[in-house]
Amino acid sequence: MKYTDFISDEKIKQIFEEANQTLNQIKPIELNNEELAKRIDHTLLKPDAKLVDINNLCSEAIEFRFYSVCVNPVYVSYCFDILKSTDVKVCSVIGFPLGANKTDIKIKEAENAIQDGAEELDMVINIGKLKSSEFEYVFEEIKSLAELSKKFLVKLKVIIETCLLTDQEKIIASSLCKKAGADFVKTSTGFSTGGANIFDVLLMKLAADGLEIKASGGIKSKLDAFRFIAAGATRLGTSSGVKIIKDELANSSY
Repeated sequence: MKYTDFISDEKIKQIFEEANQTLNQIKPIELNNEELAKRIDHTLLKPDAKLVDINNLCSEAIEFRFYSVCVNPVYVSYCFDILKSTDVKVCSVIGFPLGANKTDIKIKEAENAIQDGAEELDMVINIGKLKSSEFEYVFEEIKSLAELSKKFLVKLKVIIETCLLTDQEKIIASSLCKKAGADFVKTSTGFSTGGANIFDVLLMKLAADGLEIKASGGIKSKLDAFRFIAAGATRLGTSSGVKIIKDELANSSY
């Protein structure tokens, strides 16, 4: 299977040119704090996170009314018990952070997370397979997770780890996500060599053609958040959610 089975070279060129033309036209979209909080996955994925930190994460999510908490699989059921009577959802990660698990392991992780109460799953693609042009493998893996997610009415976000991809690979990966039935394309794990940037979000939005976009990795201010939303991000993954909501924008920011 070739990448041209999913997207043509002409379309890739068109997306790249349109993203370049749009980049300098991005103007921050200002939202009120309630609207902004509903775009945020309040995230704690550090390996040394303690139970008290997870408790604080959930308390902050309730207080600021974030869309979800995003935690490692071991904490899903714990967070679900705390949050089940609130509007805050539980999100967990699959194949995190490298994406190098076999597909059946990722499926089992997803099944366990759903059973524990996760309503959204953020899965890392097999980056090495994509870069080796094994597009059928990547497509079938995403499709398997997408079908499982839909069966249980769970949303699937697919992390393509943009910092490790060429621009062409970002476009191909996003188009694979679209055709495989994912709900979101997500920029980054936050654990690799870089995080989200505006140009990548533009490429992903154009290539994924109707899927939602989650920007994550290095989003630390309200102005950052507004810029990514203006570029097309419908969700933001950040461990700085409280800081972002409390952030006061200076007039000079615009």
